[in-house]
Amino acid sequence: MFAVIEDGNRQHRIQEGDVLSVDYRNGAEVGSSLTFERILIANGGGPSIIGAPMIEGASVEAEVIIEEDKGPKLEVQKIRRRKNSRRHTGHRQKYTRVKITSITVPNLEIVEKSVAPKDDKAAE
Repeated sequence: MFAVIEDGNRQHRIQEGDVLSVDYRNGAEVGSSLTFERILIANGGGPSIIGAPMIEGASVEAEVIIEEDKGPKLEVQKIRRRKNSRRHTGHRQKYTRVKITSITVPNLEIVEKSVAPKDDKAAE
């Protein structure tokens, strides 16, 4: 089962157990839960449910793992040639890291597919 959620003008394809970096949530503590209600599409192995633009009544629960995680440092340089004018700044975005605990979508058909073990001798 997977779902596509929208958070902070970004879309993420998620499954239960995934670890995800979302925009920084002020006041989020480790162990607390977050709820995402902007679900765009969901699939449980059968037919997909597509929202127009969101799926009504759908939600995704996530547990906060790291309350403040920092992204990579971005370096910004502005140089004007022959003017001896230079400016150097940097930026480091803050994120909150969460683990997806449950996906709830009404009227979603969940089909469990069994995976047959591969026979290594037949491959030889």
